[in-house]
Amino acid sequence: MHEKIDEIFRGFQSKEEELIPLLQRVQNVQGFISVPSMKRIAGFLRIPESKVFSVATFYAQFRFAPVGKTHVMLCRGTACHVKNAPKILEELENQLGIRSGETSGNREFSLETVACIGACSLAPCIVVNDEVKANLTPKMVKKMFRQNTPS
Repeated sequence: MHEKIDEIFRGFQSKEEELIPLLQRVQNVQGFISVPSMKRIAGFLRIPESKVFSVATFYAQFRFAPVGKTHVMLCRGTACHVKNAPKILEELENQLGIRSGETSGNREFSLETVACIGACSLAPCIVVNDEVKANLTPKMVKKMFRQNTPS
């Protein structure tokens, strides 16, 4: 992984204002931001590790553990909430066998809630990997994931 981080660094100039783009790029390559990666970023930018950690933990876009092969994000924005997102979450947790914020032991699935995915007219929605699934009901969620979970 050091080689990949070094390759990422080649596109930057070691300026402090590059911190967020560096964190984003590392996450795109690794799938998450590891502690060793944050330390290497701090060294590259010549800033305290605490600054990298504080910025990375401040923004909800950054993850600190790998996500599952199938990454499910449930929108909890106002439109989705009003149209039954809590019941959708309950069904997702039942079908996937994990709670929001978790990844299954076999790393097949991860589930998280997000503030908004920007598809309010399609509420309630989830994003499965990069595909939006819209106008959901708990029954649709059950059908969508039933075949992928152990009996």
